[in-house]
Amino acid sequence: MMPRATCYYSYCSSTRGMLFLHSTCLVALLHSQSSNPTKSRETLLVRDRPSKPRVSNVENALKVFDEMLQRRPLPSVVRFNQLLGQLARLKQYSAVISLNRKLSLLGIASDVYTLSIIINCYCHLNQMGFSLSLLAQFFKLGLQPNVTTFNTLINGFVLQNRVPEAARLFSKMVGGGHCQPDVFTFNTLIKGFCMTGNNSAAMQLFRKMEERGCEPDIVSYSTIIDSLCKDTLVDQALNLFTEMIGRGIAPNVVTYTSLIQGVCNIGQWKEATRLLNEMASQYIFPNVHTFNVLVDALCKEGMVVEAKTVVDMMIQRHIEPDTITYSSLMDGYCLRGEMDEAKQVFDLMVSKGSMVNVQCCSILINGYCKGKKIHEAKKVFDEMHIMGLVPNTVTYNTLIDGFCKVGRLQEAEKLFFEMQGCGQLPDVQTYAIILDALCSNQQLPKAIELLREMKDKKLELNIVVYTIIIEGLLKAGKIESAIEVFSGLSSKVVQPNVRTYSIMIKGLCNGGLLVEAEQLFREMGEKGCSADGGIYNTIIRGFINNNEASRAMGLIQEMVERGFSADASTVELIVNLLSEDRVDPALLPLLKSSR
Repeated sequence: MMPRATCYYSYCSSTRGMLFLHSTCLVALLHSQSSNPTKSRETLLVRDRPSKPRVSNVENALKVFDEMLQRRPLPSVVRFNQLLGQLARLKQYSAVISLNRKLSLLGIASDVYTLSIIINCYCHLNQMGFSLSLLAQFFKLGLQPNVTTFNTLINGFVLQNRVPEAARLFSKMVGGGHCQPDVFTFNTLIKGFCMTGNNSAAMQLFRKMEERGCEPDIVSYSTIIDSLCKDTLVDQALNLFTEMIGRGIAPNVVTYTSLIQGVCNIGQWKEATRLLNEMASQYIFPNVHTFNVLVDALCKEGMVVEAKTVVDMMIQRHIEPDTITYSSLMDGYCLRGEMDEAKQVFDLMVSKGSMVNVQCCSILINGYCKGKKIHEAKKVFDEMHIMGLVPNTVTYNTLIDGFCKVGRLQEAEKLFFEMQGCGQLPDVQTYAIILDALCSNQQLPKAIELLREMKDKKLELNIVVYTIIIEGLLKAGKIESAIEVFSGLSSKVVQPNVRTYSIMIKGLCNGGLLVEAEQLFREMGEKGCSADGGIYNTIIRGFINNNEASRAMGLIQEMVERGFSADASTVELIVNLLSEDRVDPALLPLLKSSR
């Protein structure tokens, strides 16, 4: 868990001097006794005690293991546990399980720690079934699972995003009464709830900690604060932060970074500045992640100059910007259409060696595509292969969309087939991009064929795809087919959105089906989809174009009362009607007030 790791690092830094002092005293003590040639029996016993086996790789571990098996008498299970534990820390989980099987065949019985190590290995190999089966082996061997055993299993479920099963195991642990959860148990499950966005469950568990005599620590608080901030529940996060301070738990850089990200996401720049100043006053210095949060937030607000200033500040403080820093800055320039500056950042990353990844390239390609600079986008795409980078689905989608937007549909389709040949499977968005281009270019038969392909591949069709098809059918004058597709959405459990309704209403109006258009308009609210200003303008123009000015006037009044305004196209139509004396002049002041 990131907060735990950061907190541990902070602790080591703050106590390094203390540890050095202790080691100096110990050395002095040993030197003061070295003049005495007589060694106590206890000192000799310590020297003769077998040292802990140390391994640095699998080959070394296997060699040490074989050597241990040659000893007589055989080393105790404790020594083998030390070896297995080190091998597990090297992430050689399969090797650990294999060696443990050999120990069992040799009659060396596992203890609680052995089984906990093996459970941990199965968890990391995503084999939770085997991990759980080892609980039965505890009782078979007459052993009692301890808190470490349960913590390992709960963490395994959380790592696989199987939080409900982690929660059930936690309840079994508490209900059994054999061992009590510790702060790590609570923190692991709290992290799981937060990962799934279940802040209420996380808070309930957090409050239960004290009831069970377990004091929350910095990790407990920081995990929930981070989750609340990600869900823009910043006030709740700040309240929890105040509670933490009141209990004498000092925040660390992780806590402050989460809060800064939270306030930046809702545009509270003054609060972000206050938190940064508060950090400095407590000698808690921002790390690269803190700076990345600031750079990303500023760039998303279009404040790229300020973001660049933050990057320069990082460099002055000898904090090296990483791939995330430069990617955010590059994305900021792309959003503003400042592609020369974005390319300069990209070239800087290339010059620094291995900083460029697939996401960086996708950002730059997207920037060029948005600016209709498709040649430059394709050039970056081709350079990815030279850099040893494999474009992913997002990269392909971006470039395919770029080709479609400039009308180069054949090249987009060629790229579509190429990505499949390279092992990158198109997703729903890929198909939606191609479908939209085909429908916009009056190639409805090919679009219908592609839709069938999606169904054959069992892709889940969403409202975006259906809306594209409905619009394509309406543009081709196939109103009945469009109505049929729209009517079938409910049976497919797909909810139309405002855009879907707007397209259908426009199509019905264009076909002179005004009664059906108004009926659909009224139906929206009943189906939980509120009309916006855009859809009001759509139906008003539909009525005016069909010589139903009086009905349009009623809708205009309704639109203004709901706080929406007429757009330029609607105003132009109404002004024309006024000039022809076809509508009441009293409508003009109403239009002005709406603007």
